[in-house]
Amino acid sequence: MATKKSEAVAKEIVVSLNLKTIQVPIEGIAPLIVSRFDEKSKQQIEESGQAGLKQGGKKKNIVPPEEQYAKSLYYFDDGKTCGFPAVAFKAAMVTAAYRTYGRPMTVTRSAFHVIADDPATGLVKINGQHRMREDMVRVGGIQKVAAPRYRAEFPSWSAVITIQFLEDVITESELIGLLNTAGFTCGVGEWRPEKSNSGSFGLFRVVDKKN
Repeated sequence: MATKKSEAVAKEIVVSLNLKTIQVPIEGIAPLIVSRFDEKSKQQIEESGQAGLKQGGKKKNIVPPEEQYAKSLYYFDDGKTCGFPAVAFKAAMVTAAYRTYGRPMTVTRSAFHVIADDPATGLVKINGQHRMREDMVRVGGIQKVAAPRYRAEFPSWSAVITIQFLEDVITESELIGLLNTAGFTCGVGEWRPEKSNSGSFGLFRVVDKKN
């Protein structure tokens, strides 16, 4: 049972929680490749590649390109608005804080949250027109085969990142700096620098609000 003293301390901690929310506009400086395939879709695409080897060297897609393209997109709960996971932007910022500035990841990730524009899906709205792109990827088990994969790409894109943070732990300017650094060093989406030595996609920069 809580004592009056412990209740007083708890109340003081809650009351002193110093939260602030900011919105930071960003714009892509490299195309964003989206790949929201569920496990079932991934399995079907792998079977498509393996089936290609059994067709005299001709690629036979069990899953049509247009269907792969449509399934690769993230949609808001309305089924129309395109977005990207808010956690991806936070993860990029936390990674950038550690790799670039040596800031402990555990401390950084608990100091702020990227708030989704659509809470139901956890997505940040992506502004821009998407198109279908084709890439050859390695799929399958031990004996991997090359197969075409069709995904969505935003050649030009932008977003507004909403960040809620503890002012006593991290400052607004630090967060904006981290977001900008994350956009250059990590990126988001497929073939981003963080996950690929040859990756240069999903890069972005903070847009100066004065412009």
